[in-house]
Amino acid sequence: MRTNPRPAPIATDGDTGAPVTSIRMLFPDLHGVARGKDVPIGEFDDVLERGLRFCAAVMGTDLRHTPVVGGEEGYPDLIARPDMTTMTTLPWEPGVASCLADLEPAEGGVPIADPRGAVRRAVEELRAIGLEPIVGPELEFFLLRRDPGAAHGIRRHIDQPSMVYAVGPQADPGGIVRGITEALAQLGLEVLAANHEFMNSQYEINLRHTDALRAADRAFRLKAAVKDIAAQHGLVATFIGKPFTDQGGSGTHLHVSLNRDARNAFDAPSEERGVSAELRAFAAGVLAHAAGLMALLNPTINAYRRIRPDSLAPTHANWGWDNRSTFIRIPPERGGGTRIEVRLADGAANPYLAIAAVLAAGAHGLREGLSSPRPADGDAYRAEPEVIGRALPRSLDDALEALESDTVLCRALGPQIVETFLAVKRFEIERHHAWVSDWEIAEYLHHL
Repeated sequence: MRTNPRPAPIATDGDTGAPVTSIRMLFPDLHGVARGKDVPIGEFDDVLERGLRFCAAVMGTDLRHTPVVGGEEGYPDLIARPDMTTMTTLPWEPGVASCLADLEPAEGGVPIADPRGAVRRAVEELRAIGLEPIVGPELEFFLLRRDPGAAHGIRRHIDQPSMVYAVGPQADPGGIVRGITEALAQLGLEVLAANHEFMNSQYEINLRHTDALRAADRAFRLKAAVKDIAAQHGLVATFIGKPFTDQGGSGTHLHVSLNRDARNAFDAPSEERGVSAELRAFAAGVLAHAAGLMALLNPTINAYRRIRPDSLAPTHANWGWDNRSTFIRIPPERGGGTRIEVRLADGAANPYLAIAAVLAAGAHGLREGLSSPRPADGDAYRAEPEVIGRALPRSLDDALEALESDTVLCRALGPQIVETFLAVKRFEIERHHAWVSDWEIAEYLHHL
């Protein structure tokens, strides 16, 4: 039986001095949505002893609250136990501390889908060959205002073009994004920078690189915090890939390297272009599993509207030197900064599943000593056939089929995650096929 550390819970908010009155315990579901409970501080000792129980079907429930998986087992419990190493106070909610949870099945229960556990398994696989994965996430999102007169009841917070890399009141009226960044830094997420991105009312926050599980935890907490703080300002923050037809989309970029004995194993000053055979093999593994990765990095129907030529999202499984039109970009830094950047993931990707799957694919490349094809120079969307690479799945349907047939990814993530994910997403696709869209009404109703 696993035991938990039992340090005393945080008694006061270190920033305000206010007493902590509630502990918010969170965990990610398969969508990457934060689920959990608020616990009065006086009850937290019992939570440390017994954990909190949730219906395990939350992992097999779609975003319209339909339990797709779990009924066949009678909707059993799962147990969430506080990971005290993640405990911190929330700067935007005085008196509230928060921690993440480790999940396990209830007594006598079957294994459960556990995204954090998937990252741990991927890390252990690499540690078994002496390598420690390091990940730095970059996340993009839109800030929106509720407007009953606008389409879908929302409009962009600011709607001025050519604000890319802009900062200050014009790009961030009221300093809301700056405030979010400062709050995240107080949370200990090691925010490197934030800026307005290319699209209208789109922003990006970069997180410092760290070990893979902590990176996934930080990305998860960032997304939950951005949405919470936006809500406090009467705004809506969304990470979905393409919320507007007239704008490009939001991505999650993952910068990945491997350490061996506390040194960057991807750095090789004496090798061609200063990168090691490990980097090339790891990248080759990611490319070899690109089709299956698509389902986990682009897990919504909407995500595939973002993946178009000239979108800065890749359309083929390829790589290049400092090339932002490729699936994998090798940034120009060397030494400790030598890394790959996986540019495929949608903003709505579950960071735990995305990181676990990329590490599993790269580990396969290392084990098998895979070789990468020639790099794509220049415009990777229109590269010659021998370097453009295989076309990526163009829909969630096709990506799910690719994932289901990818034995390496399925084994790495485990049947509890993969089978539940496939079932929920295929149910989502069925609902989409039955939905009459605004486009169909505008296109056909008045003419046919």
